Amino acid sequence: MSRWTSSRGRSCPSSARRGRASPLCCAASTCSSPSTTVPCCSTARTSACKSTLLRCINLLEPVDDGAVLLDGEDISVPGLDANPVRRRIGMVFQSYNLFPHMSVMDNITLAPVRAAGIPRRDAETAALALLERFGLSDKAASYPDQLSGGQQQRVAIVRALAMGPEVLLLDEITSALDPELVGEVLDVVRELKSTGITLVLATHEMGFARDTSDVIVMLDGGRIIEQGHPRDVLVAPRTERARQFLQRIIDSGRL
Repeated sequence: MSRWTSSRGRSCPSSARRGRASPLCCAASTCSSPSTTVPCCSTARTSACKSTLLRCINLLEPVDDGAVLLDGEDISVPGLDANPVRRRIGMVFQSYNLFPHMSVMDNITLAPVRAAGIPRRDAETAALALLERFGLSDKAASYPDQLSGGQQQRVAIVRALAMGPEVLLLDEITSALDPELVGEVLDVVRELKSTGITLVLATHEMGFARDTSDVIVMLDGGRIIEQGHPRDVLVAPRTERARQFLQRIIDSGRL
């Protein structure tokens, strides 16, 4: 069983301390069972620490206080080798982060071959199966600059899945896309939800979060202001700040 919990911490990493962010941040007392989708929603454009929370879970940012647990194991203790942990937690970034000098196939197979020691032929067979599953079977030999934004983001998702992660972190994966390309990426996330993998999303797509999530964590200025079932958080929020934010979303027709 794959479970992750991040405990409440006192501060964001220094790289996240900007704007109106409060020193209280980056730690959701959230426990996620397999096949759970947990969007981290923001009430502000920046400084909510959604991305920082995901980066702390994947050990890309140091945890100042509190703990990140995976299957009951504290993976945030100082001195822990992060590489075995990262093989269990995949991450997809908002700007794709594909290697521009590598083909789609090489982007996908690099980690399985170099980090997991999988034979190249086996890694390529698995990569082709994933590409076909997500409608990219004809793009294996293409380079990132030959793909649309939506295709690049789907390749980034396939690359993360190629390592067989227990948890997949999705950091605002539609924010860099043209509006007409957002749907194709969200369709991929909907399909992933049915596979049993735990998904943790940082997103402003409130309608999507409402329809697909099991738990919503809402952040404002680095603080967790709402947490719970989508029906409770989005229909009957407890805090005035969340009510103001959701009213703006409703007025704009986005929820």
